[in-house]
Amino acid sequence: MNIVFAISEVEELVKTGGLADVGKALPLALDTLGESITIVMPYYQVLAEQLNLPTVTEQQTLFTEGQVYHFDIRYMQWHGIPIYFVDSPEYFMREGLYANAFEAYEDNGERFSFFSGAVLQTLKAIDKKPDIIHCHDWHAAMLPFLLTHDKSGYFDGTKTIFTIHNAAFQGVHKLESISFLRHHPNILAQVHGGYINMLQSGIEFATKVTTVSPNYASELLTDLGSHGLHERLVNRQADLSGILNGCDYTQWNPETDTFLPENYSVENLHPKTACKRALQEKSGLPENGNVPLIGMVCRLTEQKGFSYILPILDDLIKHNVQMAIVGTGDPKVCMDLGEFAQQHPDQFAFINGFSSEHAHLVEAGADFFLMPSQFEPCGLNQMYSLAYGTIPIVRSVGGLKDTVIDYSNDSEGTGFVFDDPTPHALLSCIRRALLAFYEDAGKFRAMQQRGMRTRFTWEAAAKNYQQLYVSTLN
Repeated sequence: MNIVFAISEVEELVKTGGLADVGKALPLALDTLGESITIVMPYYQVLAEQLNLPTVTEQQTLFTEGQVYHFDIRYMQWHGIPIYFVDSPEYFMREGLYANAFEAYEDNGERFSFFSGAVLQTLKAIDKKPDIIHCHDWHAAMLPFLLTHDKSGYFDGTKTIFTIHNAAFQGVHKLESISFLRHHPNILAQVHGGYINMLQSGIEFATKVTTVSPNYASELLTDLGSHGLHERLVNRQADLSGILNGCDYTQWNPETDTFLPENYSVENLHPKTACKRALQEKSGLPENGNVPLIGMVCRLTEQKGFSYILPILDDLIKHNVQMAIVGTGDPKVCMDLGEFAQQHPDQFAFINGFSSEHAHLVEAGADFFLMPSQFEPCGLNQMYSLAYGTIPIVRSVGGLKDTVIDYSNDSEGTGFVFDDPTPHALLSCIRRALLAFYEDAGKFRAMQQRGMRTRFTWEAAAKNYQQLYVSTLN
């Protein structure tokens, strides 16, 4: 099958979040399975400065009523996969992908609507007739709409898959601000109160809709889980599926991780204690291997559960426990965590920033990894934690529910899971985890080893997508 990925970021080239991880890992896994993969993405300023790629066609022109768009197509081979870049300096030659240092670009709706149209024009220009165009998140959500109404006949045999990576980000913009779509003869049906919701359009017009875990697919059928899009998704329920993201175990492997002071394995966990000492030292906490250490690395946002965490810190710190949180984000959360760290320097550390070294050290050195998310489409850190023998403490949402099995007594659990979205439920879950740490070292070690033997591979994810592509074409 000829598969084209329309995506806004690819890890190793340019990245702001987990979307880029999928943009790298899934095409590579599909390529390994023998599929013909092509990627089309924007030619951002950071890419232009690093790569200086050649153009491969004459300059392209797109027409809309009242406006003419010119762009170049640039090209590179990447791990054997062809990537074509939409080069429009007016829209993509900027410091950030979606925002400057202070706020999102006001013309994001225009920029990425144009990108969706430019992907289709690029495929015509390079004479690529795909079986499937796999569109990712709101940045490429208008492509199924544009393809459906394309009158050239070029894409008559092409189907579209639209993957929702996070339904909280929907690409809602005033139609008046989107010159590329404003005069499209079929656009008014997509307008509500003067606004267009790009994610909603992707859901409506794609041949099939997917998301990044089975449980999140179920949550998207509810008002709360879909952030208001549940009616549209219920209408497409027969075409909706959840395919769990994989984990890149080449980057996240305690046996080979170069960020660690000592490497360890499921057969030999002893060097993990050296990682714990290194994490305590780096975080400014007293070095003590007998005190359970809870780690957390994330964006400091409401989504990540800080409305549950902050109210329980005073009660939590009464226990014999240490905690290290690494991340950046909401200034109010940063201030609250910083103040608490100053008040309890022997038990609580807050590192306002991010580095790969510190992130890997938390995964290896902590005894527990905390992810009490309000919602979590898939989540990757719980997968990393399992691989490193660091027990996840998670809320039963999205991909967290699909990947972490709750431990109770002699169960085959791999972590600690709570349901209710309340501080009290989180505190009770953490107390269960601490009790298990102190109660039976043998059972705790067995739980760590079960987690380390758990695998969520991109090969498995790619095979599921492969099956979806086949069923979409039949």
